[in-house]
Amino acid sequence: MPIQDNFPIPSSAQELPISNDTDAKLFLCFISGTDPATDQPWCPDVRAALPKLQKVFESEGAHTLLYVHVGQKPEWKDQGNVYRTKWSVKAVPQLVRYQWVDGEIKATGQLVENDVLDEEKLAAFVKA
Repeated sequence: MPIQDNFPIPSSAQELPISNDTDAKLFLCFISGTDPATDQPWCPDVRAALPKLQKVFESEGAHTLLYVHVGQKPEWKDQGNVYRTKWSVKAVPQLVRYQWVDGEIKATGQLVENDVLDEEKLAAFVKA
């Protein structure tokens, strides 16, 4: 159950570190940056999601979860933010599953905000 924080996002999904095994899955979770005053994510939904994500990925064991920080609130709110424009992130937290499909790495599903907080949906998504 490798979980890596502050994953440096590559320029495209094709550069993600995923085995070309047909069953391999890689999960990116786009989360808010850490508030320097509290040392916690500035987004309350992200703060609520982190323990749920850890629990599910610890129990699944075989999948990799990489946290990508989208920045502080003003940076995130900028509609030109690279996570919004290149990675189609609409809200945080956003959990995206990547897999090899037809010779390319593609997003094969996602959970956004409240769906990440729903432990049943989260567990089913990771197992799928």
